[in-house]
Amino acid sequence: MYKINIPNIESLPIEGEDGRGSALASAARQFVEAMGDRRVFAFYGKMGAGKTTFIKAICEALGVEDVVTSPTFAIVNEYEVNEELRIKNEGGLARRPEGESQFATANETHKKDSSFFILHSSFKKVFHFDFYRIKNLREAYDIGCEEYFYSGCPCFIEWPELVEELLPEDTVRVNIEVQADGSRTVTIA
Repeated sequence: MYKINIPNIESLPIEGEDGRGSALASAARQFVEAMGDRRVFAFYGKMGAGKTTFIKAICEALGVEDVVTSPTFAIVNEYEVNEELRIKNEGGLARRPEGESQFATANETHKKDSSFFILHSSFKKVFHFDFYRIKNLREAYDIGCEEYFYSGCPCFIEWPELVEELLPEDTVRVNIEVQADGSRTVTIA
C-alpha cells in the first residue's frame, strides 16, 4: 500500500507559477512516478473527495495539454499526450521513496536499477472515465470500455463500483479520503 497526502484541495491552486510548484501537482507527480507499467486505475471516494481534481493534476503531469474535465455526460474523455511535456514533467528519472511499497510491478522492463525507473513511453493518449451516470453494464459495453482498458494507455476511472465486473484483474485501486482538516489521503493498493 502506498499513501500520498494532499493539503486541502479547495485552498490549493492546481498549478504553481510554472505548473509544477503546488502540493497537488507534487502529489500528482508522485503518483505518476509510481505508476510503473500499470495502466488502469480505479478511483474510489465520496462525491466531492477530489477524484476529478486529482485526475486532472495527474493528466497534466503526464503531459496532457487539453482541458481536463469530468466526463460525467460523455462517460469517457480522451486526451492527447504531449511527449515533450511528459518527459519534462517526469524530469527524466524518478526516485522511489525508500521503505515505501510501490504499486508498480517488480518486473518493469524499463527499470534502470532498484531505486530508479523511467516511465514507459509508448502511450500517446490518456482515457478518463466517469461511470456515475450509467444505469447498467450494457452502457459500459456499448462505449467499448474493455477496448480502452486493454489499449495500453492510462485509464483513470471515477465511480468504478458500477463496472467492477469489467475491470482488468490488475486494476490499481486508488482511494481518496477527505480528512477532518480538509486534506486528502490517497491510498493506492
